[in-house]
Amino acid sequence: MRSSSPKTAHLFAALGDETRLRLVSRLCGAGPMSIARLTEGTKITRQAIAKHLRVMERSGLVHGRRQGRETLWQLEQRRLEEASHYLDIVSKQWDAALLRLRKFVED
Repeated sequence: MRSSSPKTAHLFAALGDETRLRLVSRLCGAGPMSIARLTEGTKITRQAIAKHLRVMERSGLVHGRRQGRETLWQLEQRRLEEASHYLDIVSKQWDAALLRLRKFVED
């Protein structure tokens, strides 16, 4: 995975919304769910949830599969692992930069 790839940017853009983060959390905890189930207990319309799911789908974060009259939406674990990997890289870079700064200040 290249750290500057457009796919990575799309992934973080999809994760950069509070509603979509809640959807990720629900899908992580409960597995595949329909739009009807994803809207339960929220004030968000089915149309709004569908819009967010399309954004997430374009980033590769979720995929939908038809089951009867409904589409069940499932999280793509691989994409979350990619996000985690990228954040680990950035974290290590920050740690190294802070160590260099500390050595500079102490010298």
